[in-house]
This record gives sequence, structure tokens and C-alpha cells, in this order.
Amino acid sequence: QVQLVESGGGLVQAGGSLRLSCAASGIRFSINVMGWYRQAPGKQRELVATITRGGSTNYADSVKGRFTISRDNAKNTVYLQMNSLKPEDTAVYYCNALTIAGNYWGQGTQVTVSS
Repeated sequence: QVQLVESGGGLVQAGGSLRLSCAASGIRFSINVMGWYRQAPGKQRELVATITRGGSTNYADSVKGRFTISRDNAKNTVYLQMNSLKPEDTAVYYCNALTIAGNYWGQGTQVTVSS
């Protein structure tokens, strides 16, 4: 059974930092792309950042220069270091793993940034 388990969310003041982690298990094939998406109340889910197996990264314009995505291929784990957090970063953050067999999602972790 495929599982993506996120951790590291929480409540932080504006300007603070959080580090999200997501560990994937039960996936039989190599994970081509891992990423983070977020969904704020009343809004659609949006891309935050992605990283390929080879380490190429892509970021939403709104987080460039503040967030850093990384991954450990041996552990099937992806991280999101979030610095200089803003209230508009408040959302549920979802981990995603894309393989040739399918596209998988975690359950989400809440990030709340207070002003």
C-alpha cells in the first residue's frame, strides 16, 4: 500500500521558518518527481515546488527565494524548508509523488502563519 506521510507543519509567526518532510513508502517504481502543493481555504490547490530525481527544481513565483525543496532518493523523502513565512503562506500543504505507475498524494499538513 502506497503511503506518503507528511510532518513538520504547525503555527509560526510571520518571518519565521518551518521544515516539512514527506516520506513515501510502498511505491514499487522509482519516483520521478516529488513535490509540494498547498491549498488555502476557498482556493484551489496550487503548486509550491517540485524536484526531479536528478535534482532539478521548480518553484512558484510566490515562494522563490524563501522556500527550498530537497529530496533523499535513498529514503524516498522530500523536504521543504520554508523561511521568511508570510500570513499568505497559510494553507494545508500536500506532498506529491509521481511515478510511471501513478500519481500519489499525502493527507496534508497544516501550516498557519500568524501576523
